[in-house]
Amino acid sequence: MNNETFRALWVEEDPPGRFRRRVVTRKIGDLPEHEVLIRVHYSSLNYKDVLSAAGNRGVTRRYPHTPGIDAAGVVVESRVPDFVPGQEVVVSCYDLGMNTPGGLARYIRVPAAWVMPKPAGLSLRRCMMYGTAGFTAAQCLARLVDFPVRPDAGRILVTGATGGVGMLALGMLARLGYRASAVTGKAELAQRLRELGAEQVLSRAEATDESGRMLLKGKWAGVVDTVGGPILATAIKSCRYGALVTCCGNAASPELPLNVYPFILRGVTLAGIDSAESPMATRRAVWQRLAEAWDLANLEEMVTEISLDGVDGKIDDIQAGRHQGRILVNLADAG
Repeated sequence: MNNETFRALWVEEDPPGRFRRRVVTRKIGDLPEHEVLIRVHYSSLNYKDVLSAAGNRGVTRRYPHTPGIDAAGVVVESRVPDFVPGQEVVVSCYDLGMNTPGGLARYIRVPAAWVMPKPAGLSLRRCMMYGTAGFTAAQCLARLVDFPVRPDAGRILVTGATGGVGMLALGMLARLGYRASAVTGKAELAQRLRELGAEQVLSRAEATDESGRMLLKGKWAGVVDTVGGPILATAIKSCRYGALVTCCGNAASPELPLNVYPFILRGVTLAGIDSAESPMATRRAVWQRLAEAWDLANLEEMVTEISLDGVDGKIDDIQAGRHQGRILVNLADAG
């Protein structure tokens, strides 16, 4: 089977310092020697994939490379008894699509420790409609629910609300009976965010305090933050007593210009959310919540479906800030 060919997105450096993307034909034998070979049916396009496709050495050290931190498909070969040919599985994060050839290809070969059986109740397609963004949003919700921050405790702030994590978090909050406020830099999408469940939509300027005050009026019972920087600092300073803030991204900035007063005077808790190395037990539990009580009836409305050949153009759209929501990559015809 090693001589069988498949199509994959290929990012190469040519000339030095400049990166170009194209779909190429590869051999299965070119994949790394890991335990489980998977025929990928669906993937998704995430911000980390865009960084890898742009030559970001903090994400991908060596090129040429195939990005794609998400993959859902069927086991073709397995060297371990935990997985058998024909089994439907999901792989997300770890090193997939970073320095290991990723899911924007018809085949991947990965360590068995990265592979999760497909959650009961979700199709392969629906798993990738959620993907890492949905898993991350659900982890944030799990922290809030289990903390607990109850729906009657007050409003939840969601930053970066038109991104994949933000939109999915808004939908899940609404499904679970929470009241939410959304922050976005795209004023033209305010009505869309209200349709997803936001009771209030704030601009970035409205969500950023420049007064220099140590504390602000307490508004939020909880926060789902995807952007970092001054917006996260403002959200923390605006939390009610005992609030929980989940932090899962740095789209605006990795810096956090903040003092300790929200923590020692209001008992605010800041919880970091990591998807890349999340333990398998956590993954299974969170994914099962997604498959059951947290599954969104309006998920299709948040998703744009493309083929492998459409990935290059969508990367351009994301880099230019022209896209919202989730991008599902259908690899069924990828060869």
